[in-house]
Amino acid sequence: MNDAKFVYVIYIDASSETIWNALLDVEFTHEYWGGENISDWKVGSDWEHRRADDPGTVNMVGKVLVCEPPKQLVLSWAAPADKNDRARHTRVAITLEPVGAMVRLTVNHDEFEHAPEMLARISGGWPWVLSSLKSLLETGRPLPPLKKDAAVSSCR
Repeated sequence: MNDAKFVYVIYIDASSETIWNALLDVEFTHEYWGGENISDWKVGSDWEHRRADDPGTVNMVGKVLVCEPPKQLVLSWAAPADKNDRARHTRVAITLEPVGAMVRLTVNHDEFEHAPEMLARISGGWPWVLSSLKSLLETGRPLPPLKKDAAVSSCR
């Protein structure tokens, strides 16, 4: 049994509502993630991450499992080729917790049993995405785009 888990915690000087909107708003995700998260964000709905630098290309797909604004978003997460193979879907739980004037954003990404290669793909991606989100919210500028040959480019 593979019980691998990826956990990443970052503190952002913004409100939970601002961060929540940044995670779900198509135009905002385009700025810091280099892509767009598309869904109606209702439990049971499909979601997909579309690349901004290659319109029409879908990088990730899944289902909305939990949506409790502005506290928790849980998604199944898979490569587009695995959309209909639920066993190859991993799970991402994003939790927002106020800490004084800041928010602790925690990503727990797990259920890699049938998709162990996904752990390598996301391990470099989540830190870059969340750091870019933090930078955009706190300074008004996201991180510069990654070059295609960068180690985390497989997530974009």
